[in-house]
Amino acid sequence: MSPFEIERKFIVRETPKNVETYPAVEILQGYLAVSDDGTEIRLRHIGQAYILTVKSGKGIRRHESEIELSREQFERLWPMTEGKRVEKKRYKIAKSGFTIELDIYRSTLEGLKTAEVEFKTQDEADSFTPPSWLDKDVTLDERYKNKNLALYGLPEDFEKT
Repeated sequence: MSPFEIERKFIVRETPKNVETYPAVEILQGYLAVSDDGTEIRLRHIGQAYILTVKSGKGIRRHESEIELSREQFERLWPMTEGKRVEKKRYKIAKSGFTIELDIYRSTLEGLKTAEVEFKTQDEADSFTPPSWLDKDVTLDERYKNKNLALYGLPEDFEKT
């Protein structure tokens, strides 16, 4: 895995009608630390995996490092994320050579649906044409970063669809 990710994030205009036919997984993630410079340390339980992730930087290209944890390690750290968590179901949708990760949020973020697409190069990211079911590109809108959703909830101007 590359130490950098190049990713765009969109608000979902309309959930694809056949969404349940795509592979999906439940995700619980919580934040241990978030700093003003864009660095974050998060825990994630996804499927049978437990992962500690450190991300740094801002914008479309960020540094990312992941370390797999045991269930016991995860469970010791998880209580430290109280009040800084995100719950969602993620669908993986293949489209035009890319994988769109559709996230449907739960709990306090109910009603929010976003989609992320990772790219190998900046040129791929710049030339990507999103399908019609995606809406506003919120890649650079800090309010829609998962860490900020976990800390502050839905942006005030968010309209549920």
